[in-house]
Amino acid sequence: MATTTVRTDRHTTGSRLRTALILIVAVVVAVAANSVVALVAISAGAPATYGPLTFPAYALFTALGVIVGWIGWSLVRRRARDPRRALTMLVPVVTLASFIPDVLLLVLRFIPGTTVSAVVGLMIMHLVVVAVAVPAYVWASNRS
Repeated sequence: MATTTVRTDRHTTGSRLRTALILIVAVVVAVAANSVVALVAISAGAPATYGPLTFPAYALFTALGVIVGWIGWSLVRRRARDPRRALTMLVPVVTLASFIPDVLLLVLRFIPGTTVSAVVGLMIMHLVVVAVAVPAYVWASNRS
């Protein structure tokens, strides 16, 4: 009778745990920074009840941004011939592309209460996520 043993690679498990912790910290830091951005946007004239500037909305989208960004980062690192060069080009392009919905929001005003200060706040939130996430991705990518 054949038996199968399951071997756990502690390095892989430790590496995954380390990555998860780094990403959790990145989400917490980015949400905290985006809370400040939301408060500034509201003090600059955005309605306090503006949906995208409420904590549940921006916390969710901040977390999704960090997680989806990590997935993209990991895919590029695994599949690109020169991941560093690819990421150096992709990060700014994706960041700029993330502004497209905000610009459309400002032009079309499909969410009631949209103001320039609200949209600028949302755009700054995108920059905050990138500024926090990219160093976290670099740190998580370095195996120690």
